Amino acid sequence: MNYLAATTLLWAFSFSLIGVYLAGQVDPWFSALTRIALAALLFLPFLKIKNIPKPLALKLMAIGGIQLGLMYCFYYQSFLYLSVPEVLLFTVLTPIYVTLFYDLSHRKFSFGFLVSAIVAVIGALTIKYQGINEGFLLGFFIVQGANLSFALGQVAYKRVLENHPVPVKQSSVFGLFYIGAVLVALPLYLILGDSSKLPTTNTQWSVLIYLGIVASGVGYFAWNKGATLVSSGTLAVMNNALVPAGLVVNIIIWNRDADLSRLLLGGLIILSSLWINTLFTKKQN
Repeated sequence: MNYLAATTLLWAFSFSLIGVYLAGQVDPWFSALTRIALAALLFLPFLKIKNIPKPLALKLMAIGGIQLGLMYCFYYQSFLYLSVPEVLLFTVLTPIYVTLFYDLSHRKFSFGFLVSAIVAVIGALTIKYQGINEGFLLGFFIVQGANLSFALGQVAYKRVLENHPVPVKQSSVFGLFYIGAVLVALPLYLILGDSSKLPTTNTQWSVLIYLGIVASGVGYFAWNKGATLVSSGTLAVMNNALVPAGLVVNIIIWNRDADLSRLLLGGLIILSSLWINTLFTKKQN
């Protein structure tokens, strides 16, 4: 729990740093790749590749490719269509996806997933009820792509280590997680990236370095390690602690003119989707 709480505080600033200093200014594919590459460099010295069974290595790389590589590619694109508070609020669906994937891994399915997802969409539309447009809806669904990737990666990492017959020293294998993410982000940048929109200021480079080494490097290791130490329910709940923390940081420091009443109403509707999901989950159990 301590790992998850500490990472939540660490990540609370990430949304705003991206939205204020990188979104629309630095190529999102380059931002994602740079962040992942810096995190990989941080953990490569600890990698003990000779001691890692090949099946475990491949699984960790695949998880990293999904949870970090694919997720970042969705995540950075979303800031081109949405404000920081909107991106934050739309990540609220992540715990529902965590529950869904964990249930599916145990061959179960909760009808509450569908109901809660519909309620969350209503909440999202409430936030932007006067300005629904194609870009906003596209941004919402892009965030859901990021949420699905992040949730699937968390559950897969937890399940893989739970089922591994021998205890694993996570710091000695986590470099594979980032290598898998690089293998996803690099070709996407080469195909879709815009080399004319690289960072041009010291501030932009500083933000990318912080996000890569601290938020991604230290943050994802701490989060995934924490995920292996708590129940699936606690993991799902902790995914949403980031939302209020990130909103407080963004509104107090960078976005004081935000429409708080609309954000609050839409946010409450989205949060009610979690309550609905919890009710169905309890009935099923």
